[in-house]
Amino acid sequence: MPTTDLDIRYRERRAARIENHALRVTVLLEGGHIAEIFDKVASVNPLWTPQWASIEPSAYDRHTHVQFGSGSDARLLAGIMGHNLCLDIFGGPSDEEAAAGVSAHGDGSVARYDVDRSEGALVTRVHLPAMQLAVERRIELSDRTVAIRETVENLMAFDRPIAWTQHVTLGPPFLQKGVTEFRVSATRSKVFEDEFGADDYLQPAADFEWPFAPSTGGAQVDLRRFTDARASTAYTAHLMNPARATAFFVAFNPAANVALGYVWKRPDFPWLGIWEENFSRTQPPWNGRELTRGMEFGVSPFPESRRRMVERGPMFETPTYRWLPARARLEVEYCALTRTVDAIPESLEWPL
Repeated sequence: MPTTDLDIRYRERRAARIENHALRVTVLLEGGHIAEIFDKVASVNPLWTPQWASIEPSAYDRHTHVQFGSGSDARLLAGIMGHNLCLDIFGGPSDEEAAAGVSAHGDGSVARYDVDRSEGALVTRVHLPAMQLAVERRIELSDRTVAIRETVENLMAFDRPIAWTQHVTLGPPFLQKGVTEFRVSATRSKVFEDEFGADDYLQPAADFEWPFAPSTGGAQVDLRRFTDARASTAYTAHLMNPARATAFFVAFNPAANVALGYVWKRPDFPWLGIWEENFSRTQPPWNGRELTRGMEFGVSPFPESRRRMVERGPMFETPTYRWLPARARLEVEYCALTRTVDAIPESLEWPL
């Protein structure tokens, strides 16, 4: 039977924890981020922990905490770890939304969550007053599988278009240059349409079929293995295979003989975004020190403003946002899992 602790400290942050004989899952109370999925067999947390010292988002002050930058993402970056929830935008706010206090990726990644235990599960809840949303996440463990059920309720009396993305970011020591491998149930794909960073190496706006992306030099880049470049940035959007009822990604570190995977129902999240930051961003708080790969599955292909998301319309004959009806609740389920294996699994299925 898993055990839960609702009041712990994790890297100087208030957190809650659920664990069993094989896994330890830690959730930050401010931001609701899943900061670690620690595999006790392999002794590794595949999720990203930034090099910088984080603070609680509620303590952030833009005049005092200049080490986190000055953009609309500064409050988020002050407290980010691991797997955060992007709701109800995926990307930056408009100028008007930023002036009204909306954070990059929405307030779900910076709000203060209430936490409880229920029948062996860890449950977090938050009311987002600016967004007029109520969110609940229920986390349960079974051996080396983390089952997550997430509910979003519209508190407004009208239908609304929303973004909803699971921003899963991997980091060292699990993520290694030229070593860590990936498999994804992807088909049609597209490179970010604008400049993404100083060290972009993929052709902007290029369409391609997973896993071979066109580089700026004309070569084909195999996205199934993490880059060994000195510095790089990239973002690619991927349509999950319409022929499958479920979608997945799996990452594998051969040195640790451990794989981390996520599995979800494709109609819930038809898109996966792959974000790469390889010692490229030199502005605070990045300072050229971060190595990450985001595997971000959701209802939208690209991080962008709400207005641009709506105006984009369908891509590859697939919607790029989701409707949340008036006074309605939407529920999704997905799983994270770790496995000790000698080679990367080529596929994951639901149910596990």
